Amino acid sequence: MRMPVTPPTIQDISRKLQDNPDRYERIFQVARNAGHEGKYTHWDKLRHLRPPRDLSHEEWWLALKLGRVGLLEELPLKDVKGQPFRFGLPDPAPEQLHHIDQDAGGRITMTEREIVNPDSRDRYIIHSLVEEAITSSQLEGAATTRPVAREMIRSNREPRDRSEQMILNNYKAMQAIRQLKPQPLDLDLILELHRILTTNTLDNPGAAGCLRMPSEQVQVVTPYNEILHAPPPAEELRARLAALCDFANGKTPSFFIHPVIRAIILHFWLAYDHPFVDGNGRCARGLFYWMMLRQEYWLCEFISISEIIKKTPAKYGRAFLYTETDENDLTYFILYHLRIICRAIEELRKYIAGKAAEVRRVEELIRASVYLNGRQMALMSHALRHPDSDYTILSHQRSHAVVYQTARSDLLDLERRGILQSRKVGRRLRFRAVPHLEDKLRRLR
Repeated sequence: MRMPVTPPTIQDISRKLQDNPDRYERIFQVARNAGHEGKYTHWDKLRHLRPPRDLSHEEWWLALKLGRVGLLEELPLKDVKGQPFRFGLPDPAPEQLHHIDQDAGGRITMTEREIVNPDSRDRYIIHSLVEEAITSSQLEGAATTRPVAREMIRSNREPRDRSEQMILNNYKAMQAIRQLKPQPLDLDLILELHRILTTNTLDNPGAAGCLRMPSEQVQVVTPYNEILHAPPPAEELRARLAALCDFANGKTPSFFIHPVIRAIILHFWLAYDHPFVDGNGRCARGLFYWMMLRQEYWLCEFISISEIIKKTPAKYGRAFLYTETDENDLTYFILYHLRIICRAIEELRKYIAGKAAEVRRVEELIRASVYLNGRQMALMSHALRHPDSDYTILSHQRSHAVVYQTARSDLLDLERRGILQSRKVGRRLRFRAVPHLEDKLRRLR
């Protein structure tokens, strides 16, 4: 990651055109159709592209900036120099918001019917919580692999190192957000969320759930010590976070902001203020989820934005930097985040489709046998794909959010039917699929 080249200002370009005013007619023509192939392009990229016929790169940039001016609305968020951030909603943002409204908060389609099925709902929630916990922590440096992290959460074992602790904390925070969504945002809620996220992961354990001190200089830097972001002074944090809470609770600004846009801006705002010595990114993404669930975008319980961000983390960083280097234009970050949400919803659909296909496969294998419930079907599906996996009553309980006795009955029933076999390890029973499971299931017909 490197710092993008700062664009020339409208004033600088205009001064160069003072002796050639006829150029403005051509510039205004381009400004009426601002954008490059429908994209909101930053100067750092635009300067390498071919401009429209007979325009220089600077004149092209001026045309785009003039076309954007009328779109931008001012926010109560200020930068370190006291200048406001602004945002607009160019194409394709309105269409993306429409789809998110329908998919994440409104209609119930075939995919969502599968989600709200009581036998599958808790399983999908657990999956999304685990994926968001893992990938959000990996974005901040956690090195634990997915299989190890999943095993830790499912078996309820203690973390072995800081990376595993980060992931477990993220998992607990995502669970807490579901409970905290009815509460208006205040400083205590932000601090509690940070405490959950960073317990036992900081060099100074006392910094968990506490704002950074004036003596604690925090900057975002490259591996080559180039400063990418210097947040506001610690002395300003309480006032800035009070303004953030007013914004989150709908007290500001005076004009309407779409709830999804408000959630995205909240994500950016906390990351910009960087109020903690560590864990700012995880906390910012947590507040995004809090806001979305509070606004009844119920499907967000089941998606992982960090899973998508992690695939191209440099784009995530550039979305922040493009905003800061182009006169606080938050449109860059908003457009990036909208794409992430839409992709996360699509990934959920693919995941559910895959799970449904697995369930159908198991159902076909045991169609002629006695009834298995949805939890047992899910375990059989997993065992078919991972024949060497062990299952415990506790891991089955956590995977499906059921009581201990229900999980125990599920596994003992499968053992009685000859599908699982158990052994005792310490004081716990461990279950594993019998060899040649598919053949066994076929013989159950």
